[in-house]
Amino acid sequence: MVQPSYIFESSWEVCNKVGGIYTVLSTRAKTLQNQLKDKVVFIGPDFWIGKDNPLFKENKQLLAKWRKTAKAEGLDIRVGRWQIPGEPIAVLLDFTPFFDQKDEIYGWAWNNYQVDSLHAYGDYDEASMFSYGAAKVVESYYRFFGLTAKDNVVYQAHEWMTCLGALYLQKNVPEIATIFTTHATSIGRSIAGNNKPLYDYLWAYNGDQMAEELNMQSKHSIEKQTAHNVDCFTTVSDITATECKALLEKKVDVVLTNGFENDFVPAQGKPFKDARKKARKVMLNVANNLLGTNLTDDTVIISTGGRYEFKNKGIDMFVDALNRLRFDETLKRDVLVFINVPAWVKGPRIDLQKRLEGKQKHTMPCGDSRITHELHNQEQDMVLNQMNWLDMHNREHEHVKVIFVPCYLDGKDGIFNMHYYDLLIGNDLCVYPSYYEPWGYTPTESVAFHVPCITTDLAGFGLWANSLKGGYSELLDGVKTIHRTDGNFIEAAENIKSTILQFTQMDTKLVTKIRKNAGAIAEKALWSHFIENYYKAYDIALNNRTKRLKL
Repeated sequence: MVQPSYIFESSWEVCNKVGGIYTVLSTRAKTLQNQLKDKVVFIGPDFWIGKDNPLFKENKQLLAKWRKTAKAEGLDIRVGRWQIPGEPIAVLLDFTPFFDQKDEIYGWAWNNYQVDSLHAYGDYDEASMFSYGAAKVVESYYRFFGLTAKDNVVYQAHEWMTCLGALYLQKNVPEIATIFTTHATSIGRSIAGNNKPLYDYLWAYNGDQMAEELNMQSKHSIEKQTAHNVDCFTTVSDITATECKALLEKKVDVVLTNGFENDFVPAQGKPFKDARKKARKVMLNVANNLLGTNLTDDTVIISTGGRYEFKNKGIDMFVDALNRLRFDETLKRDVLVFINVPAWVKGPRIDLQKRLEGKQKHTMPCGDSRITHELHNQEQDMVLNQMNWLDMHNREHEHVKVIFVPCYLDGKDGIFNMHYYDLLIGNDLCVYPSYYEPWGYTPTESVAFHVPCITTDLAGFGLWANSLKGGYSELLDGVKTIHRTDGNFIEAAENIKSTILQFTQMDTKLVTKIRKNAGAIAEKALWSHFIENYYKAYDIALNNRTKRLKL
C-alpha cells in the first residue's frame, strides 16, 4: 500500500472537547505519532484567544519560521502541542478574518463545485470560514516546506464543518490527497432529530428533497459535493455507510471503525478494585443523601450517558424500560440508576450539598429526589417530564430508584466531584439504547472498564459487537445488542427491562464472567486493531490523487 509521509487533519474538535469526534482524534493521535513523528498536524479553531486552553500548549519555537511566513500571508495561527497522549503538533486558527471574504468564498464554492450556500444559517458560516482557513494553513505549510507529490501528503476532513477546505485543496493544491470522513450525515441526523422514521423509509428518502423540507440545503450540499469529489470518502460504521449511500448518493470507500486507547483504565488488580470501590461509595453516598435511603453495596448500579438527544440516544426508551421494571414483582434487589446527561444546568443543589457535608443520616428525601443539580428550564426538562408522566418519584417501597445527573462530570460539579470515567468504573451495568448512533463511544468506554452494557443494532458499536459473534450479541458475551426499528419501541423497551431483570438475578460467579467478557470485547476495539483501516483510506486517496494528476 502507498503510505503517507505527511498527514493533516482538520476538525472543529481539535483541542476543543465537544463530543465523540474529539475522542476519535485524541485517542488515535498517539498511534499516528508513533508512525510519523511530528509529520501529523492537527488543525482546529482557536476559541481561546487571550485565554489559557488546558488542551493546548503553545510553543513559539515550534515551526517558528513557517509561522512567521503564515502570519505574513494573513493566517492568524498559534502553533503548539495538543495535550493528549502522543502530544502531536496542533495549529489553532482564528478564522474570523475570513468573514470579510465570505461572499467571494461562497461564490468560489458554487462556481467550482455547485455548493449551495444561499440557505446558510447558524453555524454554517462559522464552520465554512474555519474550514477555508484550515485549508489555507495546509497550503501555506505545503508551499513553505517545498513539498511535492512525491511526499504523499494526505488531508483528512472530519464532518461537514471541514468540507469546504477539502474542496479548496482538491482544486488549488491537487498534489494533496483528500479524505472526507462523515461521522453522521447532517441530513440523516436531522431526519432522526425531527422525529421522522429514518430506517424504515431510508430506501425511499431523497437526500436533496429532505434537505429542502428540513431547511438543511447548505449543510447537505457541502457534504454531498465533498463526498462525490474527494479522493476517498469514508464513514465510521456500516449503518452510517448505508445512510451515506441512500442520502448522499455515494458509496463510501472505507469504513473507519472508531477505536480507542485504554490508558485511562486503572490496571487490573488492586488499582482497579480500589477505583471501583471508591466510585461505588461516592455514588451510593450521593444517592442515600438524596433519597433518604440506606442502599448498600449489594445495590445494582446502572447508568446511561451521552449528549442530551432525548430520542436519538434512546433516553426516552431507557426511562420507559425502568418504569416497566419497577412494576415487576420478581425484582428482589435494589436498582439504582443514574442518567448522566448534561442539560442546561444552573448549579449544584445547595440543600443536597449541605447534606453531603454533614455526617447525619437522613430518612426523608431531599426535596425532589430525582435530580442532583438545579436546571434553568426544569419545568420543560424532557427527562423529568417523562418521569412525571409515568409517575416515577422514587417512592420508598420501590426497588428502582432513578437519579438525573444533568451536568458534566468534570471533577468539580459540586455534588460528585469526580470525573465521568472515575464514576463509570463503579457501575454494574450500562444502558445505551440508541436510535441514531453512527458509532457509540459510551458503550465502548463502558466495556473498557469491564462494565457490561446494553445497546442496539441501530448503533455502529452494536452492529460491530454482533459481527464479533456472527449473530446477536447477548449479555453473557459482555454486550447485549437489542433489535430496534422505527416501530418496535414497546418491544425494545421490554427487552431492556427483561435484560436488566435477568442481570439482577445472576450470581457473583456469572457476573464476574460477564465482566471479563466485556473487557475482552474492549481489547478488540483498540486502535492497534482499527488503524489498518486508515492506512487503506490513505492508500485509496493517494492512488486516486495520482490518477487525477495524470489526467
